[in-house]
Parts: sequence; structure tokens; C-alpha cells
Amino acid sequence: IVGGHDAANGKWPWQVGLWVFDPTSSQWNLTCGGSLIHRQSLWPSVPRRHPVTRHFKVQLGRVRPSHQGRLQVARIIHHPKYSLEYGALGGAEVALLKLKAPVRPSNRFRWIRLPPASSSFAPGTPCWVTGWGRIAPGVPLPPPHNLQEVEVPIMGDEICHWQYLKEGKVIKKTMLCAGSEGRDSCHGDSGGPLVCKWRGVGVVSWGSEYCSPNFPGVYTRVTSFLPWICHHIRSS
Repeated sequence: IVGGHDAANGKWPWQVGLWVFDPTSSQWNLTCGGSLIHRQSLWPSVPRRHPVTRHFKVQLGRVRPSHQGRLQVARIIHHPKYSLEYGALGGAEVALLKLKAPVRPSNRFRWIRLPPASSSFAPGTPCWVTGWGRIAPGVPLPPPHNLQEVEVPIMGDEICHWQYLKEGKVIKKTMLCAGSEGRDSCHGDSGGPLVCKWRGVGVVSWGSEYCSPNFPGVYTRVTSFLPWICHHIRSS
């Protein structure tokens, strides 16, 4: 998170941290964020190159990385339109993780509210994004690695489209842009929530290569995938 500050314990109770096991180093690494959306489901940012569920664990209810109480994953579900070739730029970078056991809401964690399908957010709407990613290009979050938060305004689709067209990138209808100079998500925040009016409206997806202040962050638009999300929640 660029331009942010420490988040208070319990302020973002749906925030999860996704730990991935690296067989080469035999270490677990906190690689990205996510949101608890149901007692047994969450959305993260999951690359396809890690298909083994035992290589994932989920951290809940903590603002600092912790090895305690991490939850096991039973299943990884990628959206059928996700393209390995185009990745986030393909417009369907969304996945669901099913936990091995359901969790009960507590004073430390609960699931996030999803927006109605008809929701729209005008340019300038204040929102918040959270994560444990870099705080500047190439600069990791320093110890004690407290979860960061930053307020970012929604950017109009047309303005965002023209910004990224200069780099040869296309903003699709399934994407949402937010950010302002010096305030943005960055590498390592992927999968984390964009929260507007206390609803999870976006998922950190991609942006400029160096978290440039001249470009907004790009998020997966949750309303574009509500039928798919709800289908899999009901099936659990």
C-alpha cells in the first residue's frame, strides 16, 4: 500500500492473508491478500502455477503476519474465463478458495458485505484499500509488517481508460479504477479488498509496473462476477 498507515486491529475484519509454501526454499510466504466473503469461502488472488491446495494456508483476524491459527484450504476455484496467457489484463482475474472447515464470526473476523448487482460508484467516491504489499516501488513493508490502509477515490472509467491506453493496456468493463497521486495499492496487495461504503466492491488486480503516482490502481469489479460468486457460495 502506497501512502498508507497502520490499520487498527479489528477495523477490517474480513481481511485475510494468503500464505503459499515454496518447495524450493521449504518456506511459507505471505504472498497476497483476500477477503472472507462467507463462512467457508474467500476471494484471493491466486496464480495458476500453484494448483496444490496443501501449499496454501489462510490467516484470519490479524493485522500482522502470524503462523498461529492458519486455516487449511480444501479447494481452489478459478473463474472459467480467466486466461493464463493474459492474466489480470484478461479481465477475469478472480478466484474463490474454499476452506476445509467453516469459521464462525467473532470479534476478530467476519465476512464482508457484497454490493447489490445494480451498484455504481461515482468518480470521487472515497473508498479504502488494505494490504501487506510494498509501500513504494521495490520497497517492502518494514517490520513489524502491520496491515496498511489508505483512502483512494474512484476514478471515472473513461479517464482511466485513456490513462492506460498510453501504455497499450485496455480497461475492460469488468474492471474498476481507484487511486490518486501518492495513494495506491502495490505489489503484494493483490487479492485485497477495495471497500466503498463498507461493501467489498473491488479486488486488487493490477496497475502500472512501478506503482506510478500517475496511474490509478485497477481492481476486479465485484458486481461483474456476483452470479458466479453466489453460485459457488450456495453450492457450499
